[in-house]
Amino acid sequence: MSGPGTSLPYTDTKPVGAADFYFAINATFQFVQRRLGMEGLRRYWTELGSQYYAPVSRLWKEGGMAAIATYWRDFFKAEPGSTVEVHELPDEVRLEVRVCPVIKHLRDNGRTILPCLCQHCYFVSEAMATPAAYTVRISGGNGSCTQRFLKREAVAGPQKLEDITEVT
Repeated sequence: MSGPGTSLPYTDTKPVGAADFYFAINATFQFVQRRLGMEGLRRYWTELGSQYYAPVSRLWKEGGMAAIATYWRDFFKAEPGSTVEVHELPDEVRLEVRVCPVIKHLRDNGRTILPCLCQHCYFVSEAMATPAAYTVRISGGNGSCTQRFLKREAVAGPQKLEDITEVT
């Protein structure tokens, strides 16, 4: 359940969110990309991560890896249709996304999916992680991926966007 007593930045009395929200985010991302191009879309995702998710960034800064793991457990518990394992390891928090709820719902409903949709996880999460001195590295995509949250100083070089598979 989201809301009071969880690490999520919003209040919701339902134990699981409404999957139709995924239609809205896919359409919004498509609109932003058509209007502002790829750089504009990436800027939108970064601003979403740094502004809307600022309370989460503060929790991560204060609570470290444990707070990151708690957030993602709370997040995916509220996401309908997801199959995700959150591993809290000594030097990273690793998300093993076996079934991405967004892509599953869009596919199940015959929607055209923005090919770069999986990149939003990187840009939003990186913007969330940066103020807390963490970073994220993502590999895979197209419905399943691995996301690794690491201390920023432990990582050399930026995320390679080609490691994030486009949705087909």
